[in-house]
Amino acid sequence: MVLNTYQAKSGSFVSVWTIEIQTPIDDVDKILDAVIAVHSLKYRRYQRNASISGQGMETSQPEEGSTTTTHVETYAAGQAETYPMVELKLSIERDVAVLEKVMDAIHYAHHYEEPVIFLREDWASRAAYNPNSKNPSRWWNNGRGMPNKIESTDGKTP
Repeated sequence: MVLNTYQAKSGSFVSVWTIEIQTPIDDVDKILDAVIAVHSLKYRRYQRNASISGQGMETSQPEEGSTTTTHVETYAAGQAETYPMVELKLSIERDVAVLEKVMDAIHYAHHYEEPVIFLREDWASRAAYNPNSKNPSRWWNNGRGMPNKIESTDGKTP
């Protein structure tokens, strides 16, 4: 199936790059703010769109000459270390110039000198947008409304 010609009553798909960044939770807003300075992360009528996973762990075994062995006197090369992390996912249009700006912003803002970042070619859905839909599943029709907001990692409500 060629998705750029796909058109269901519910909507369509557009080609995007998904950028998945492993980062400490405390740096999510810093990275998002840096990206927003060069790209709106627009998803139709919404900006600053991203997904943040629940906290997990990342592990590595730094080698001699790594930043860890250079800056942490008590660390011996070859020791495994494990730290908390989340996965921050965002999508942008498939445009190399845009990707370069976004990646430079991520690298500048990221806590690590060698952040773990994955880039995927994906297809993102775009709904047949109707803010006045009578669909009973929509939040403005289902009696439950919007979910409760949560605070961002910097203590501010996004």
